[in-house]
Amino acid sequence: MTNSKHFHYFALIAVILVGGLLRFWHLDLKSFWLDEIITALFSLGRNYNDVPLDVVFPVEGLSQIFSFKAALSCPQIAANLATQSVHPPLFFCLLHSWVQTAFVGIEDWGLVWSLRSLPALIGVAAIAAIYWLNAIAFSRSAGLIAAAFMAVSPFAVYLSQEARHYTLPILLITLSLVGLTQIQKDLLQQKLRYFTWLGWIAVNCLGFYTHYFFILAFVAQVVTLLALMYSRRRSLPRYSFLAIAASILVVVASFIPWLLAMLSHANRSETTWLSQSNPIAPIYQTLASWVLMLIALPVENQPWWIAIVVALVMIVFSIWSTQLIFRGLKQLWHSPKTHLSTKILLSFTIIVLLEMFVIVYFLGRDITIAPRYNFVYYPSFCALVGASLAVQNFKLKLPNAKYIVISFGLISSIFVVNNLAFQKPFNPKLVAQNMNLEPTIPLMMVVGYETYQDVALGLSFALALEKIRVNDSTNLAFLSRSPGYESVWQKLSTSPLPEATRVNLWIVAPGLKRRAYPPQLTLSNKQCDIDTTQHYRIGIPYQLYRCS
Repeated sequence: MTNSKHFHYFALIAVILVGGLLRFWHLDLKSFWLDEIITALFSLGRNYNDVPLDVVFPVEGLSQIFSFKAALSCPQIAANLATQSVHPPLFFCLLHSWVQTAFVGIEDWGLVWSLRSLPALIGVAAIAAIYWLNAIAFSRSAGLIAAAFMAVSPFAVYLSQEARHYTLPILLITLSLVGLTQIQKDLLQQKLRYFTWLGWIAVNCLGFYTHYFFILAFVAQVVTLLALMYSRRRSLPRYSFLAIAASILVVVASFIPWLLAMLSHANRSETTWLSQSNPIAPIYQTLASWVLMLIALPVENQPWWIAIVVALVMIVFSIWSTQLIFRGLKQLWHSPKTHLSTKILLSFTIIVLLEMFVIVYFLGRDITIAPRYNFVYYPSFCALVGASLAVQNFKLKLPNAKYIVISFGLISSIFVVNNLAFQKPFNPKLVAQNMNLEPTIPLMMVVGYETYQDVALGLSFALALEKIRVNDSTNLAFLSRSPGYESVWQKLSTSPLPEATRVNLWIVAPGLKRRAYPPQLTLSNKQCDIDTTQHYRIGIPYQLYRCS
């Protein structure tokens, strides 16, 4: 092996190590938010039946709710998900096994670290996978730059530090694109390598059980493959169309056992927040997501003048990067050596985007509202950015371009891991700090719930509170608000009050307007007066009442 090859692989190892360091750095700094609570419950072997509802219980009861239920089988976890959630089971089963095998429970390592470590590790594996994709599709140098880009991409680091099922489909989609690219190259050489087809089939079968949006990736792959095969139909080896037909049938048939569960999930209340209202929003939300794949500086919860300056920096950098990447893509498109791979990855990306807009505008579900859902085409985005930067280094004599892009990504990822960018939705840590304004006074948090989503939200606040409350004088209650909040106020009047002369009562009331909070409430036999200076809204409202 030559010195240049030695250096190349040393650089790849360094890139993977940097990516791993960013993903595991401050892994438990941020509190669990709503979606991660869902992951915790089902991957630990629990469900919402383990949460005490319509009763008052001490904050210490959280340890039982989030305790690890050992020796639970994957079918049992799948049954919980089928009835109480809207997700396929593979990731939750893997995470359950991971906690049981790697941590022997969660007591010594902590809940957050135990559950986020597997997605972080898979995120590191995705860096190696994107290198493999570009090494096959373009060149080893393009693979190295794509790996470096993904290693420091703030979007990738953010998803890797979520106890959610996003890095696993990113890895599987990347591997499926490796198979797709290799299949296309083999077909041009009149080959049908069955182990490549079998690997592609296996990866897609697994993907279907990881995230429902993987279906978008599979359809985009099939359309891309069929279109390119049809354009070269006279020069293809025999039985090639039979091979793709058989592959599609196997992948689709593999999902039949979960099909009824998926159909039942389609119209559950957990997806109603994706309703599409502004017809223009999906366009600029998609563009904003592309920016966040490149750069993410502190904008959230900053003074207005800092937010404006930072936003301008992000816009200028994004415009410069777009021009750079577009110029590289033109170079790749016109080069005979890279045209086919560029065409495959561009086609895949465009088809996925079209599918997403069909869901938005024809099904009324705005899946562009959350940047994380762009994980479906993120691997092809990384591959194309890496290849476009690599080709410019040699063809356009811009040796510093890749370092500028990667440096801004690295700076952005440092902000992400320090909770200055990509902050958790509903910000449980900030909510807990606001509620704990008087640490020595007993506290009671009441959540008016209508769905399990409301329960998960309240649990995220409760876990954050548990971390910062120095005494055991904290109580929780999840009270059903059906048919309205009057039922919550009624249940409060008969709820037991902690033995204390004073209590700070916090009411978390999803969907309730500020003026609808009553000026007084009764808790047991004590009167609670609203504190109008302590009203907050961070996605949902919460209000302080002082009971004495």
